[in-house]
Amino acid sequence: MKTLNQEQAKRITDRVLSLSKADECTVAIQGSRVGNVRFARNSVSTAGLTEDMQLQVTVAFGKRSGTAVVNEFDDKSLEKAVRRAEELARLSPENPEFMPAISKQAYRATDTFVQKTAAIDPEFRADVAATSIALGRKNKLVTAGFFTDSTRFETVANSNGVFGHQDFTDLSFSLTARTEDGRGSGWVTRSAVDASRFDAREASEVAIEKALRSVDAKALEPGRYTVILEPAATSEILGNMFSAFSARSADEGRSFLAKAGGGNRLGDKLFDSRVNISADPWNPDVPVAPWDGESLLLRERTDLVKDGRIASLDYSRYWAQKTGKRATAGHGNMIMAGGTKSLEELIEGTKKGIVVTRTWYIRMVDPQSLLITGLTRDGTFYVENGKIKYPLKNFRFNESPVTILNNIEELGKPQIIGGDEVPFQMVLPPMRVRDFNFTSLSDAV
Repeated sequence: MKTLNQEQAKRITDRVLSLSKADECTVAIQGSRVGNVRFARNSVSTAGLTEDMQLQVTVAFGKRSGTAVVNEFDDKSLEKAVRRAEELARLSPENPEFMPAISKQAYRATDTFVQKTAAIDPEFRADVAATSIALGRKNKLVTAGFFTDSTRFETVANSNGVFGHQDFTDLSFSLTARTEDGRGSGWVTRSAVDASRFDAREASEVAIEKALRSVDAKALEPGRYTVILEPAATSEILGNMFSAFSARSADEGRSFLAKAGGGNRLGDKLFDSRVNISADPWNPDVPVAPWDGESLLLRERTDLVKDGRIASLDYSRYWAQKTGKRATAGHGNMIMAGGTKSLEELIEGTKKGIVVTRTWYIRMVDPQSLLITGLTRDGTFYVENGKIKYPLKNFRFNESPVTILNNIEELGKPQIIGGDEVPFQMVLPPMRVRDFNFTSLSDAV
């Protein structure tokens, strides 16, 4: 793998900083090894390993800045990159919102690296695919899935003395299982930093069970229903809300946190009192880098929603300076507290309702109310007296995460949600919610 340890990375960043003649200089190095296996129609289609490493240097003369990227690390290439960034900076117009490089930060490492995940090899990936395919064939299902694992590092430094180095590992898995006639479909996703927390058989069996149960789906009249939402069903919906905590957007009247007549809704109670949402780089389930990759500010544990009230807003360095507030680092994860019940126990406590496995094709309708439209898929079921009675045809829905989090009946045990479809690494609970708005039927499975 193309990787650098902390000592090696620091030698390179020190060299780049020494070459700069600009007022300030910031350096970032990233390296990764990413393995994958993809399968479809019950056979492996692709498998591979990619390795990459690159350095980005950004310099500034006053309020003019320039950036250059290079993937060669000899002295000649490093100097060429610095000179190119300086040339671009001199040609650039002044940025009226330019912020100077931050001062030295006291980064504290987070537990983002697990050796067992770093040791994943082609045999491990092949076993994941083989397990899913064999279970699919055994149940006369057609499977398609993707498993990927990565080992990477990030190094950051600037001319004010900032330096940070962090190693990372992670894996993600998704599987779709369908009946041979295409009438039933099930899906599952898993994500982890630690490979010991991933079980390909357990995950595959979830998708397979849903596929087998979803055959001969019945149509139910659209309307407002009590729903049991799996974490994967809410991850993208809530992700749109988690991305909308910008103080600037609220102050300028462009978000759901804007107050009529001006100002923002910090401190207002917008959700059910059981809603508690935080960001924490040291969370053991979804640890992230201790710095914000854009500003290099030190991340901290932060409550966004406390007992249903808006507890904090995100202040960029520019907006913090303009409004006299304290700047905050961008969040790398989101953790929503929940209860102790499993998904199955939430279903058992439901008199009448609909289980939603997954939502997709999410699109924003109204940013100020966070009204979103999307579709259910891969396992939608009708529940009566605590039991799944039969599968349902899928729905289109129009709903807002603000409304969802106001209509909570019960929260279950939180689960890790990650992957390419969500904006953050998340920990989310399954939830039972009343009056979820299904607007029309969809023929897709």
